[in-house]
Amino acid sequence: MKSLKFPVTDDHIHIDPVNGRGIEAAKDFFRAGGTHMFLVSKPSWSLSVHPDTGPDYARVFDETLRVAGLVSETGVVVFPVLGVHPAEITRLTERMTLDKAVDVMKGGLDCAARYIREGKAVALKSGRPHYEVAPEILAASNQVLMHALRLAAECGCALQIHAETGPCVDIIRMAENAHIPVERVVKHYGSPETPLHPSLIAKHEAIEQLVRERRRFTMESDYMDENSRPGAVIGPKSVPRYTNQLLSQGKMTEEDCFFIHAETVEKVYGVTIHLA
Repeated sequence: MKSLKFPVTDDHIHIDPVNGRGIEAAKDFFRAGGTHMFLVSKPSWSLSVHPDTGPDYARVFDETLRVAGLVSETGVVVFPVLGVHPAEITRLTERMTLDKAVDVMKGGLDCAARYIREGKAVALKSGRPHYEVAPEILAASNQVLMHALRLAAECGCALQIHAETGPCVDIIRMAENAHIPVERVVKHYGSPETPLHPSLIAKHEAIEQLVRERRRFTMESDYMDENSRPGAVIGPKSVPRYTNQLLSQGKMTEEDCFFIHAETVEKVYGVTIHLA
C-alpha cells in the first residue's frame, strides 16, 4: 500500500495510453507506494511520428506533456523529460543522409530545450546507440550527444543518456567541454561503476551495497508500457515494491529513502520532492 512517510521516485518510466496500459499503469505505481516519476518521452516512431525536421518532434513532446497531465490526476507527481532517442539515427538514415539525420536530431533537441526554458519539462534526454553501429554512425551520434550536453548546460538542467552498457568514461570529458556538472549527466539503465550519475534498474544486485555505502544513485523501472511487450523492462510497481522490500528486510531505512528518492533526485534534477 502507498505510504506517505517517505517518497519513492521512478527515475525513468514511460506511460503510453495509446500503445500500452496508460493511466492504469500509473495507478499501479501509485498504489504500490510510488510518489514521483520522471516521465520520459518515447521514440518518435512509437507514436507514429516520422520527423523530417527538428520541430516535428513537438508532436512527441506535446503527447508526453498530455500524458503527464493525466498521470498527475492519479496523485503521482510527474516530471517530464524530453529529447531524442539515440536509436532515431538508425531510423532516420533509412530515408535521409547521415548529415541530415544529425541536423534533424539536433533540431529535435533544440525543440525540447525550448519546452524546458518554458518550464514545461525538467530535463533532456539523448545518448548514443547501445548496439553496434558503423564508426561514422557512432561519430555522428557523439555529435548529437555533445549538442545535448551543451543544451543541458545552457538550460541549467540534467541530461538523461541512453548508451551502451558500461561506465561511458569518455562522456566525462564531453561533459567538461560542455560545462555541465558530471553529476547532472544521468546514465539511464546505469551501473555502479559509471562516473556519471547512475540510475539503476530496481532490483539491481548492487543496490543493497550502495545503500550501505551511502552512495548516490536513483532507481528506475524503464517500464515501456507497450502491449506488445507487457512488463518490459520491469513493471510500473517495481521501484516502490523493491524499496518497500528493502525496508521490510531492514536493508534500508526511511532516512535512506529520503536520501535516494528525494535528496539525490533534488541534487541531480534541481526539482523539489515533497509529500502531499
